[in-house]
Amino acid sequence: MMTSASTLRLAVYFKRNGFWATIRRAGLALKRALLSNRKVIFYYDMSEQSSLSADLPSSLSVERKRNEAEVNPEELQEITGFWNPRLARRNIEQRFGLGASLWLIRSEDRLAGYGWTLQGRTVERHYFPLGEHDVQFFDFQVFPKYRGRAIDWFLINHIFSRLVADGGRRAFGEAAEWNQASLSSFAMSPFRLLGCARKLTIFGCTIVWWHRNNILEPKRKAEFKKASVAAKNREESRQEVNDRRTSMETNSGRYR
Repeated sequence: MMTSASTLRLAVYFKRNGFWATIRRAGLALKRALLSNRKVIFYYDMSEQSSLSADLPSSLSVERKRNEAEVNPEELQEITGFWNPRLARRNIEQRFGLGASLWLIRSEDRLAGYGWTLQGRTVERHYFPLGEHDVQFFDFQVFPKYRGRAIDWFLINHIFSRLVADGGRRAFGEAAEWNQASLSSFAMSPFRLLGCARKLTIFGCTIVWWHRNNILEPKRKAEFKKASVAAKNREESRQEVNDRRTSMETNSGRYR
């Protein structure tokens, strides 16, 4: 099943991007395969949410979807068409079937990104059991046009505030060791580093190895935090400019 899915994914990529881009992609896929079982695990105690701002700029909005019927067909197409429609639709059906929530974030009414959460359980066998009030965060994506605006930061903080109201207590997320973009995204969020681990499932039994991890040393993590604050400030400054422009246009129309 995994082999056929990987082959299908590579074929779709070849059709869209050509031969040499596919060769580079295949090399990256090989690297991922060699390191695929090693993940960096993050956590967050949502009782600390009171120390964070969950307010969204007026240009951003977030909606929670609990089943596929609630998702706008055009936005569903944007989500599934971002990588592999066939596999994406299968994943969406599986996740909603498990009780997961899909969170959509919009910028000026345009879909800018999304993320998934699942409370009390995980989509696949995890590194440790989750409690009834624990929540798994997974598969967060910001579309290229909206990157660099702290969209992830706003979305994750907003989700934390909503989950606390639902009784959520601890949040967990993970990223592959090779995935620097995802590691950077976690480092810029309120999530904290828990550790690095591998897992192997044999006959329904999952074996986990924890490793000493220096991937996000304090200096580098501080740099990511600084970049996150800068991106957040850019988004807020951009919104202030838009608000002033709207005010000027309104006043201009008033005095004509």
